[in-house]
Amino acid sequence: MQTITTIGLDIAKSVFQVHGVDGAGQVVIRRQLKRRSVLTFFQKLPPCLIGIEACASAHHWSRELQALGHKVRLIPPAYVKPYVKRQKNDAADAEAICEAVTKANMRFVPTKTPEQQSGLVLHRTRHLFYPSADRGDQCNQGPSCRVRDRCTGRAPRCRGIAQCLGRIQTISEFRR
Repeated sequence: MQTITTIGLDIAKSVFQVHGVDGAGQVVIRRQLKRRSVLTFFQKLPPCLIGIEACASAHHWSRELQALGHKVRLIPPAYVKPYVKRQKNDAADAEAICEAVTKANMRFVPTKTPEQQSGLVLHRTRHLFYPSADRGDQCNQGPSCRVRDRCTGRAPRCRGIAQCLGRIQTISEFRR
């Protein structure tokens, strides 16, 4: 078997896609991995360059793979997109990541520590307590904001989360 020098790893919820090439750029491996077998797969490989599309869970996998001796680089998704040659799927994304990580002028995201990530969660949560022009008239956004006014059944007009807490109920309670 040829030596793998570069790997593109497309991470997902339960199935990860691996695309590996040798020093000449020839494809050596292209396969899917279950979440539970990712670390055992990379333990068997000699240290190599691994590219991962940057997201919240990519920082966790970067730390885990660096602990095994691999060099991991996180790439912003916007910089991977130009390298996708065909339709968007996990295999095509892994191939694009593998190609993008070897480019000399590519910008990478530094791996965050668990403390840095928890700090970001705190800042994002705190940001929800302030009124924002991009959030419109709703008190908050995302899956946790599915709220309705008890009297009118519409989304409440308010200046912040704290003002809304006494007037709202979840959609499941509203539908009863």
